[in-house]
Amino acid sequence: MRTAKRNNEPLRALLLAWAVATATGALAATAPRPEPATNASAATPSEWLERMNRSLTTRNYDGTFAHWHGGTMQMLRIIHRLQDGKVAERLVSLDGSGREFIRSGASLSCYLPDKRTVLVEQRPPEQSLVSFPAVTAETASYYDIREVARTRLNRHDTHLITIAPRDEYRYGYRLWIDDATAMPLKTQLCDSGGHVIEQIVFASLTTPTHIPDSAFRPEVATEGFQWLRGDLGPAVPPPPVPGWSALKLPPGFRMMVRGAERLPGSPLPATHLVFTDGLAAVSVFVEQLPPPPAGAHATETQETCMGSSCAYSFVTDGHKVTAVGEVPPATVRFIAQQVTAGTATAVATPAPAGAPTSAVACLSPGCARPPQ
Repeated sequence: MRTAKRNNEPLRALLLAWAVATATGALAATAPRPEPATNASAATPSEWLERMNRSLTTRNYDGTFAHWHGGTMQMLRIIHRLQDGKVAERLVSLDGSGREFIRSGASLSCYLPDKRTVLVEQRPPEQSLVSFPAVTAETASYYDIREVARTRLNRHDTHLITIAPRDEYRYGYRLWIDDATAMPLKTQLCDSGGHVIEQIVFASLTTPTHIPDSAFRPEVATEGFQWLRGDLGPAVPPPPVPGWSALKLPPGFRMMVRGAERLPGSPLPATHLVFTDGLAAVSVFVEQLPPPPAGAHATETQETCMGSSCAYSFVTDGHKVTAVGEVPPATVRFIAQQVTAGTATAVATPAPAGAPTSAVACLSPGCARPPQ
């Protein structure tokens, strides 16, 4: 059931909804810290992004939101709790699929009743799945970050923050951040032409002081389901040698992660590389393929996009290279084609002269699995 093991729509929905930072580093869980109202008006756009990140990672909240992408819309419920330093999270589809995504500490379970499958993975316990990458001086070199308006949304005062890319290699972000709680009430992601390709709007959102354990129990009856585990165990061999790297990268991108990850259904671990500019990220998976039948040649190249998530894969020297990320298709294609075996150090290409600036969007990319 290789396809079922790679099906991660519930995970993608959470990534899209909350700007997951697994590729760029997440904030450690700490006790909730309400934002002082006296400083709200004076905060800079970058400070509002920091406050939003703290709220997403440290507050208790329970909300229902509409997620629009690729011409479709779905309703989901997100529950998040921080209790005694331990994070619990649950995402539930409200549109009939019955899919659920539940995190308890370091354990992450994806329930797929339509596939009669449960995928279980391990995540570092100190990392939250719902933080936003920190905005640094280096990040600001490739994005224009500003507050463009203060407006009312669903009877809440909000700060409209835009993160506009300075070239065509990344998407833009637009966030409506609640003045009182610093929670993102609405988010949009747009392409370089300013067209909205992802949007999330909360229909309801509460921040209760207590959320019971029962809120994080799955409603799915898993009798007869196949349980698949994607974490690396001690018996898994190290990444294949020689190592893999990229010869060139888009402006501002750098390698952040190089390691091994066992993709469900694969007998050997894949080399996993993550390239990021601080906000946008692209994951590259290199899988060793079995020898093809006599006379056959594996030369298939695939390129797909779903909403803001794009993937590009091809076969080289008996390996399948797949790049995937919530970035423009040209970015995943560029990075994938630069990946090669060896120890070359990835370098960024010069920024194009006169590159257009577009404003918009809301959601940071996260590490995703290569589609099949």
